[in-house]
Amino acid sequence: MATIEDVAKLAGLSRTTVSRVINNHPYVSIEKKQQVLHAMNQLGYVPNSAARSLRNQKTGMLAVLVPRITNPFFSQLIESMEIAASERGYQLIVCQTRYSKEKEITYLNLLKTKQVDGVILASIHNEWDKIEEYLQYGPIILCNEEDDRATVPVVHVNQEYGGYIATKHLLELGHEKIAYCCRSKTSKVGTRRKVGFLKALKEHQLSFDDRFSFRGANIQEGREIFHRIKDMLDKPSAVFTGGDEVAAGIISEAKRFGWRIPEDLAVIGFDNQVIAELMQPTITTVHQPTKQMASLALYTLVEKLHSKSYQSRQEHILSLELIVRESTVSKMVDANVKNIYLQEQG
Repeated sequence: MATIEDVAKLAGLSRTTVSRVINNHPYVSIEKKQQVLHAMNQLGYVPNSAARSLRNQKTGMLAVLVPRITNPFFSQLIESMEIAASERGYQLIVCQTRYSKEKEITYLNLLKTKQVDGVILASIHNEWDKIEEYLQYGPIILCNEEDDRATVPVVHVNQEYGGYIATKHLLELGHEKIAYCCRSKTSKVGTRRKVGFLKALKEHQLSFDDRFSFRGANIQEGREIFHRIKDMLDKPSAVFTGGDEVAAGIISEAKRFGWRIPEDLAVIGFDNQVIAELMQPTITTVHQPTKQMASLALYTLVEKLHSKSYQSRQEHILSLELIVRESTVSKMVDANVKNIYLQEQG
């Protein structure tokens, strides 16, 4: 834990000056006050006297950490959490990490300085042992994320299974060259999905071509992924994306260049966002029970606040469902299947 000496060293000032700032001494310049306060914030330093008075203080505030607020999945997650928090008499603070380890720690310091009573992590980018240190200051819940080493409640879906059923669907349609996309290199969710993805390939005696590995988290990055695929000599015939936004970007750009979806490239999304039904063609995707996940995580956090037992592993795994639409099974195929069925019945 940081000390007053650490603050003085980082601020480039004497210990006496730091002490004067902490105790609101009148004869300290504004510039030096700002230097000290900035150093305290960076280190997450709480003066001993303040720490004692804050120990039993309740703020009525909870924080949720998400990588991107603009991602519709996280927007829906936040909305459902806010409703659940309000029902329990709490306010929700939304913290956007932008996949940054440093920003994640900065927001966890809100718990250390008792600006919030508890934290929900909807994504993790630091190693668990670094996050675990903050449990001495209040409860932390994992939602949508998972870590085998976590000693706290985890509310999530089986991401490995999600990757498996999506890939198996493409394999059953005859695809053998399948690209894989995840949101970021530090994403544990993406890592889990890839395990399921590779498992499905292995069952069909297929290996993964590393050239077909992509990263993307939004529509624009989806467009860029399409161009990388288009420029390949040996192209994949299908792509399993990390989200519906990426899938939408790939599809919209493919259509602009005259590609047929799914005949030239089959695309699967993840999350079952509204955009999946609005796109033409509509997007095959893996549905997550986002509202249920958000509410359960919030209620679990509040229960932990009341019990004051912060380190106890509980796992709540919610179900996933593959929603098959036109980005993998074309209307033409649907029509042919229907005609064959009618002939057999006739």
